[in-house]
Amino acid sequence: MTLLAAAALCLAVIGGCNYQRYVQNSTYDYGSQNKGDPKMLGSRMYGSMSSMPGQHDNAWFEYSSLLSNDVSNINGVAGALVMLTDKNAYVGITTDWTATHTHRAGGKREQDNTGSTEGVYNNDTGSPYWNNQRIATPYNSYFTVNDHNQLSGELKQTIAIHIRKLAPEVQEVHISANKEFNNHLVQYAQEAWAGRSLKPWLASFNQLVKHQFAGGNDVPAPLDVQQGRAAPKK
Repeated sequence: MTLLAAAALCLAVIGGCNYQRYVQNSTYDYGSQNKGDPKMLGSRMYGSMSSMPGQHDNAWFEYSSLLSNDVSNINGVAGALVMLTDKNAYVGITTDWTATHTHRAGGKREQDNTGSTEGVYNNDTGSPYWNNQRIATPYNSYFTVNDHNQLSGELKQTIAIHIRKLAPEVQEVHISANKEFNNHLVQYAQEAWAGRSLKPWLASFNQLVKHQFAGGNDVPAPLDVQQGRAAPKK
C-alpha cells in the first residue's frame, strides 16, 4: 500500500468514526449511552423527583400548544400532547422512525401497519374505518409502548430538557407513549381546542395520571364515553 493510499484509508476510518459518534451523540440515536453523550449530561430531569405524597393531586390542568409543538419537533417523536398543571408537565407521545432506539429492547410492537399497503385501516377485518376520537390505534398508527419505563431514558431526558426550558416552573415532567394515555390526552386537547373549560375533567385527569405514573388501580373512561353517560336520554 502506498503512503497516499494509507493516508486516505486512515482519513476514511477517522471520518467514519467521527460520523458514527456524531449520530450517537445526536437526537437521531437514543440508545448508545456513550460516555459524554450530551443527551445524558447532568441530573435526570424527568419522572418523580421526590417521595412526597399528593404529587399527582393537581389543582388545575391545561393543554399547552407551545410545548406540544416543541416536543413534536424532536427527532423520534411523531406527535406530542402536553398538559401543564400547577405542579407538573404530563407528556403523551407517539414515536416514528426518524430516530433509533426510542423504545428499549425487548418491548412488544403494538401497531400493525400492513393495512396501509392494501388500502384498508384494519388489516384483520379489511375495514377502512377508524375512530377519529383516538390518536393512537392498533392499526395504521404511529408507534406506542404500553409501559413508560420501556421508553429510552435518553429520549425522555431530551423531552424533559425541552419542557423545562420553556416551562421552568414545573416540578416534575412525566412522559409516556402509552396508547390509552395518548387517547385520553387528545380528548382533553379537543376540549381545549373547542374553547371549553377543562375544569369539569380535573378529577378524571388526576385519576388518569395516577394510574399511568403512580400505580393507580383505576383508569377513567374516555371523555366521549363519559359525555355519553352524562347526556340525557331521549
